[in-house]
Amino acid sequence: MAESENEGSLPQLPRLSDATLRDSAHMGGVEFGPKDATVISELLVRTGIDLVEVGMVSGPNSKDADLVLATHEAIGPERSMTLVVVRDREQVKKALDEAERLGVRHIMYSIPTSEQHAKLKLGSPSAKFLQVLARSAIEQAKERGFHVTFSGEDGARTPKGRLVPYVTAGFEAGADRFRLAETVAYLSPWQMEEVISDLTAIDGSEIEIHSHNMLGMAVANSLAAVRAGAQWISATVGGIGERGGNAPLAELLTSLRVIHGDTRFDLTHLTELSRAALKGAGLGSAFQSGPTTPHAFAYELPGQLSHPEAYETLPAELVGNTRELRVRTRLTPALVKWALAGSDIDVDIEAFTAWLVQRQESNGAPVLDQEAVRKAAIDFQAA
Repeated sequence: MAESENEGSLPQLPRLSDATLRDSAHMGGVEFGPKDATVISELLVRTGIDLVEVGMVSGPNSKDADLVLATHEAIGPERSMTLVVVRDREQVKKALDEAERLGVRHIMYSIPTSEQHAKLKLGSPSAKFLQVLARSAIEQAKERGFHVTFSGEDGARTPKGRLVPYVTAGFEAGADRFRLAETVAYLSPWQMEEVISDLTAIDGSEIEIHSHNMLGMAVANSLAAVRAGAQWISATVGGIGERGGNAPLAELLTSLRVIHGDTRFDLTHLTELSRAALKGAGLGSAFQSGPTTPHAFAYELPGQLSHPEAYETLPAELVGNTRELRVRTRLTPALVKWALAGSDIDVDIEAFTAWLVQRQESNGAPVLDQEAVRKAAIDFQAA
């Protein structure tokens, strides 16, 4: 198809953010180190990616501090964005203190918008409470001079009557950008266009799309969002990420090149990027997205294991897959408690967790599943 035939198919070409060092880094069993962050972030910038999302902070002494600092050293804080968890006003204050300590300039607030996720994570499904919390968090960050993107976590499943007033309130509070997170793959491209059109109609809105690939439509949904007026797309190298993976960067950039004649990006770095990311993630020579892979239903957060219905459009069993624990050093007492539930192993959870974290760090952080945690508990009893 000639390039001229594609003119006008998108209202504008999108800007790109990459979440490999954030979303992928919190995929079950995946832990990038500072050296990985340096290599990946530099290659992303050379490719032409506008913003590199790295790490997550929820309070002081962030586990991702080294990752964030390495990325800042490599590409500068102005090209970096860090996710900040939002739960209540005091927690937000502590998280912003940590973000300032790390030299973060651009934050992305993770705020659950669907009733299911809000009740699970905020303790209340109230739409009014959600708006008040978002306004407060955004105003706190803007007062400190941060550039603020705020999210609609599980936004794709959030009804219009709940989502649009929330996004409107966020921009009224001074936010710079809104990210619709298709946390649970849920929409077709034509449905995505409708949802995004509702958001781009909000005065002063700047919209980003972040899709997961469990249904295999993350790239299509991302392009559909831009067709409806979204200005940003969030992707990951190789599509690496939780819940079936994310919109894969290479496929996204090559689609923009072939279908829309977009020559802004240097695609020559993509293969090196994929190899570096797969090596750092410990995923071997290839990562496959979708619902039938070993990583599709692998989790390292206790809430995902205890409340899988909040994170899965379809259950693992429906496609003959299984739900698994996959973790390296991000062990918590709640996660260990889940792993030992149903067994006859009786240990002090707090003491065992501390012991296992230390052993993991000493042994090079091999991947642990539920059975490995149980075997380690038996070793702990014998120690």
